Amino acid sequence: MRLLRPRPTPPPPADPGDILAEAEGLRVRLGSREALHGVCVPVRAGEVLALVGPNGAGKSTLLSALAADVPAAEGVVRIHGHPAADWSAAELALRRAVLPQSATLSFPFAVEDVVRMGRAPHASSPAEDDLALAEAMAATEVTGFARRPFSALSGGERARVALARVLAQRAPLLLLDEPTAALDLRHQELVLRVCRERARAGDAVVVVLHDLGLAAAYAHRVAILCAGKVAADGPPAEVFSERLLSEVYDQPVEVLSHPRTGALLVTPRRNL
Repeated sequence: MRLLRPRPTPPPPADPGDILAEAEGLRVRLGSREALHGVCVPVRAGEVLALVGPNGAGKSTLLSALAADVPAAEGVVRIHGHPAADWSAAELALRRAVLPQSATLSFPFAVEDVVRMGRAPHASSPAEDDLALAEAMAATEVTGFARRPFSALSGGERARVALARVLAQRAPLLLLDEPTAALDLRHQELVLRVCRERARAGDAVVVVLHDLGLAAAYAHRVAILCAGKVAADGPPAEVFSERLLSEVYDQPVEVLSHPRTGALLVTPRRNL
């Protein structure tokens, strides 16, 4: 007689500062190209970590490796203290939630049904699922079109629905690949505020960003990637220097203090 495995349960709450994921000596090859070269990055509970850098630097590859979606050629990725390969797919789904760059569906699911997919890993009651669903949709401001087909939404609306699905999953590690790329100014700010709120609640959030201003404003820590390596890792105020950013992006960059608040501002140096 075949014995059924017990359904995995969510991990216990983490303490602030606990390492929920880490890459150690990580090398990743994509075909014949080595996309990451000996990368070491910890991801801590209670923290928003922004991955920034030019196109092709390895940001999305690192995010995928931290999600256990891309295998390591060398080194190791640990999730909740164990090598990523030690977890089953069901166990991983309770520990990390992943937002890819683009969200596509082949069938005309309603928005509410797409968000409900985030509850699939959980053996929870309908009431718990409904509460998680309602909170995720409210946080991303998609409640107003819950019954519309996902395929009928704009790119920005789809991006917010995809984020709501990730939030509904209620995993303690959130891995978000360019969540603001398709969004207007208001919703870019909304998404990064949600990231901070999740970190404040004890989650670890890793977010790939191209907007250095958003990274400076919302990230607790920034890892600057360049040519598959980490060029700097630390608080934005420490690692966002004009010299380093100008070198990494091959574009003159200015780092300024806001005249009213003193907050860090990062902008290309332009000669118009």
